[in-house]
Amino acid sequence: MLIRMRRYMVAGLLVWLPIGATILIFSLLLDLMDRLLFLIPPSYRPEELLGFRIPGLGAILALIVLIFTGMLVANFLGRRLVHHYEKFLGRIPLVRSVYGSVKHFAEVVFSDSNSSFKKVLLIEYPRAGLYSLCFQTSENPPEVQSRTGDGIVTVFLPTTPNPTSGFMLFVPRKSVNELDMTVEEALKMIISLGVVVPHWHPTHPVNEVAASKASP
Repeated sequence: MLIRMRRYMVAGLLVWLPIGATILIFSLLLDLMDRLLFLIPPSYRPEELLGFRIPGLGAILALIVLIFTGMLVANFLGRRLVHHYEKFLGRIPLVRSVYGSVKHFAEVVFSDSNSSFKKVLLIEYPRAGLYSLCFQTSENPPEVQSRTGDGIVTVFLPTTPNPTSGFMLFVPRKSVNELDMTVEEALKMIISLGVVVPHWHPTHPVNEVAASKASP
């Protein structure tokens, strides 16, 4: 009887825990975005005009600001304004370093013009016979490749369960296996400590090195 009750309790926890965590995270995000309304003069805020607070209005405001900013920087005048703005920030030592690093990281992650963080790779790490998931960030770095004499892939090896920290590694291309799983699936697997395993639908050929190791 106790074993059955325990199973029911675990089954209920598996249902309500993800729902509760999702609601909590979205509530925190909406509350954070609603703070953008404090940028509006008090007399023009929705709660002053309508007499009540509208949850999530800050998220709508943030979306409008992002779209308007994107439209602005898409034309010549907007690009010139951004250029002068970045030139001004470049004169401030500490701000220049932080702004430049964040801007470059955002361009790498959100840009569709490169393969950064678009491929999930499998490498032998931390020693031969043990494998780790990683993400390709770039390929063929000139100086590293010239000094090693091999085709080099730059990868980011995240830690678990916090994938925002990790290691940057230079790996020979011949030692890299490209996986079929998406970046989202790989992140779920890393965050869940390997509990969430994505379904495999083969699209890439098996690496010859891996095939030779698997054969007797």
